[in-house]
Amino acid sequence: MAATPSEPDRVAIYQITQATTATFTDLYLRQTFLFFVESGSKRVVTPTQDVVGNEGDLLVFPAGSVVTMENRPVLDHTYRALGVAFPDTAIARVFDRHPIARGDDRVQVLKADPFRPLDLLPILRETLGHPSLPSGIREHRLLEPLIWLRENGVRLAPGQEETPMGKVRRLIEQDLSHPWRAAEAARHLAMSEATLRRWLGSSGQGFSKILMNTRLEHGLSLLQTTDRPISTIALECGFKTPSHFSDAFRRRFTISPKQIRVSTTE
Repeated sequence: MAATPSEPDRVAIYQITQATTATFTDLYLRQTFLFFVESGSKRVVTPTQDVVGNEGDLLVFPAGSVVTMENRPVLDHTYRALGVAFPDTAIARVFDRHPIARGDDRVQVLKADPFRPLDLLPILRETLGHPSLPSGIREHRLLEPLIWLRENGVRLAPGQEETPMGKVRRLIEQDLSHPWRAAEAARHLAMSEATLRRWLGSSGQGFSKILMNTRLEHGLSLLQTTDRPISTIALECGFKTPSHFSDAFRRRFTISPKQIRVSTTE
C-alpha cells in the first residue's frame, strides 16, 4: 500500500483494500504510518529487514521509509488494512523524550497476541469521524494511540530532516496533474536546475523517475482506498490517457490497476 496524505499537518486515515496478491517495490512513506492488518497479511522488506504482519497485527513505519510491500489476500477475502498517517508534530509531542538512535529507523511490528493493537481502531475512527468535535479534544484523543505505542516499546524519531527526494515529492504532490519539469521544480526550491540534479544524486533517482514514482504511488493509493474510476485516477495523477497510466503502472508494479480491485481468479 502506498498513501500520500493531502494534509501533511493532520492525522489522516485510509481504508485499504486489495483483491490480488501483489508486491510494490521502493514505496516512499513521507509521514509516520501505522498499518492495522484486518484481513490477509503484509510482508515488508527493507535493506535490513524482512517482516510479516498477519491479521490483527500492527506495523509501524517511521517517516521517510522506503520499503517493498507485498499485500496478500486470503482465500475468498480481499486484503484489508487501515492506514493511519501521523504528522511530525504529533510524533514530536509523544516521542521527543524517547528518541531512537540515528539509523535505527526500522519497521516495528506489534502482534495481535499479546498486544491487541486493533483495539485502538475505535478511538481513531470515532475521533476522525466526528468533525464537530472541538479541535483541542480531537488533538488529545489522537495522541492516545501514539502514547499507547510508546508504552509498548515503540520508538519513533520526530523532526528528522527531510531528504532531497522527499522535498521534491512534496512539491509534486501539491498538483500531480501539473506538467512538472526539473527547471520549474528547481525555481520553487530556490536553486538552479543543475544544483537540483546534483542534490537529487544522493537519492539515486533523477527528477523524471521521482515524478513518475510519485504519480504512480498516488495512483496506487487511490486504487486501494477509493472507488473512483481508473480513468479519473489516471487524469488526476497527471497521465494523459488511462492506457498510459495502466502501461506505466504495470511496468512499475507488474500488475494492472484493474487487478488491484478485481481478483485474477474471478
